[in-house]
Amino acid sequence: MPTLGLIHNSPMLAPVFNEIAARIMPDVRILHFVDESTIKNTIAAGHLQKATMRQVIRLVGSTFNAGCDAALVTCSSIGRAVDMAAELYEQPVLRVDRPMAEKAVATGRRIGVVATLSTTLKPTADLVRRVAEEQGKDVEIVEYLCEGAFDAVMAGDGATHDRIVGEALTEGLKGVDVILLAQASMARVVASLPAGAVAAPVFSSPELGMEHARDILASLAK
Repeated sequence: MPTLGLIHNSPMLAPVFNEIAARIMPDVRILHFVDESTIKNTIAAGHLQKATMRQVIRLVGSTFNAGCDAALVTCSSIGRAVDMAAELYEQPVLRVDRPMAEKAVATGRRIGVVATLSTTLKPTADLVRRVAEEQGKDVEIVEYLCEGAFDAVMAGDGATHDRIVGEALTEGLKGVDVILLAQASMARVVASLPAGAVAAPVFSSPELGMEHARDILASLAK
């Protein structure tokens, strides 16, 4: 049975990815590796530090030491470290947000990227720019930071978080061709909005990232 290692920065993400795995890759064994320091230290510093990059690389190595065939990192804020890890290991090291970025570039020219943290917004927007450059596409990226939403949800006020994100999706990003959610936790807001409230298609990373991981594992088995 193929094994996929999932590297998270919060234990709350494991059930989200377990649900997706049960639906789209029931024949794959899932192992979760959680290290909250990778996101907490990045938020505290305001950027991705070298020590955190080294820790991400070690975490990727831990998945392979545990017998995983591929590693999928589920946090966008540490994407640069994931790219570095991919250069160092023979096995596939995957970013959860890359399939989402590729789909966005294929879908439209004016791409909205929304996040509740600047440390997640910038890496996601930079990834979209890189994908567009690789594909020779001319895109315009509209970055939108949901001020106050992260603090609200950390304080247990999910309603305020959802309201701020909802306003970003329905008003702040009007006129874009496609919207990317830089954080998977924002997907529930899209589901709660009335039908047609957001004119542009909205992409979130977990489902697309897991579909790509499934395809990679299938190709290894051939």
